[in-house]
Amino acid sequence: MSQTAASVDQAEVPPPPDPAKRKPPSRTTTRIVVAVGFILIAALVIFLFLSPPNPDARPTSLGFSFNSFFQWIGELGPIVQIPIVLLVFGVVVAVLLVLIEYAPRKGTGYFWLRLISSFAIPFVALMMLRPYQNAVLYVVPIALIAGGLLFYADYRAREGAGYLYQLTLFLAPAAILILVGLVYPTISTVIQSFFDKTGENFVGWENYRWAFTNPQGFWSIINTLIWAIFAPIFSTIVGLAYAAFMERARGDRILKILVFIPFAIAPVSISLIWKFVYDYRQGNQIGILNAIVVAFGGEPVRWLDTWPLVNTFCLLFAFVWAQTGFAMVVLSAAIKAVPAEQMEAAQLDGTNAWQRFINVTVPGIRTAIVIVLTTITISALKLYDIVAVMTGGRSNSTVLGFEMVNQQQRFQSYGHAAALAVLIFVFVTPLIIYNVRQLRLQREVR
Repeated sequence: MSQTAASVDQAEVPPPPDPAKRKPPSRTTTRIVVAVGFILIAALVIFLFLSPPNPDARPTSLGFSFNSFFQWIGELGPIVQIPIVLLVFGVVVAVLLVLIEYAPRKGTGYFWLRLISSFAIPFVALMMLRPYQNAVLYVVPIALIAGGLLFYADYRAREGAGYLYQLTLFLAPAAILILVGLVYPTISTVIQSFFDKTGENFVGWENYRWAFTNPQGFWSIINTLIWAIFAPIFSTIVGLAYAAFMERARGDRILKILVFIPFAIAPVSISLIWKFVYDYRQGNQIGILNAIVVAFGGEPVRWLDTWPLVNTFCLLFAFVWAQTGFAMVVLSAAIKAVPAEQMEAAQLDGTNAWQRFINVTVPGIRTAIVIVLTTITISALKLYDIVAVMTGGRSNSTVLGFEMVNQQQRFQSYGHAAALAVLIFVFVTPLIIYNVRQLRLQREVR
């Protein structure tokens, strides 16, 4: 009995805790520390850009920078440049691969490898951007905070030390390209929109007030809204009609290719073609539209100079002619994906072709219609080529995309150009968000 009781008591005693197993770190604490660190980095970056430059301060650098490297390589011959660029690219990739390979390994040596590289990589990267004048006070803390955040978050990762470090190195090249090519220009443009044409004097909302009151800015906004409303509607309706009627037509592939060809043509070429269509002359008409008008006894019309709105819709039809092919291809593929059982069931219920199209086909291709509408709308909002070639923005036919370039290149008014660019961004962003939400809902349904 005593031996049995003793064995039972031993079985009920819990095993001692394993000292090797550490308590999972609190994600809340990690997130708070990382958030505070990012706020400090953002504040230092703002102070760095807003601090007045000191012309007497000597540049502080590592002895070389990206700027000096590109200047040096630019002085070499093309045959020598290619192997040097490939060699540098290979060295950078090799270093990243080595760090990625050894990052998740355990041991003191790998711990110090992660620690040193976490601080060294941001510091070297920031110092190589350019020789800093009186800015090391900001650059060094930014690099130290960034490295400390990376190491701290990686050390407290529930997946184990080395996980976030490895993930960061994987994402670093793409993240840098996005920051340099997208995020930084966006922030810089927004800031520039609050300064005057020289970019030196702060003017507040004056550039946006100009955009809504000056004729060039006002009509560029109105015309852009007209393009954004009517261009996707016309293109989608015509493209859907083509896709539906050509679905069972003889030689449908050839007909679809003919409709798609304008979409494959360069916008400049499309503009030249339609410029000849609208051509106006006092004598013999070479423009098709005015030739028809004269043939019926009318007077030739200056289509591209007739205002209000006539010239805008003339330009819009050229855009619709090109985008119809895109809409037709996407919607035709969507129509083919509609289950045949649904069409057969609707036909057995006694519906005609139009009822089946409205009640079965259109709901079945709703996602494709949304994609086509949003894609063409975004293209219409950033339009430039057609207006630039056909009218040059005269007779109040300008749009935001053209007027933005016009203000910058012709009038050297960078503040006005930046404000118009921000307005384009404001118009496009809701469409992108809506499109992304629709795609997510579609995935959830699937």
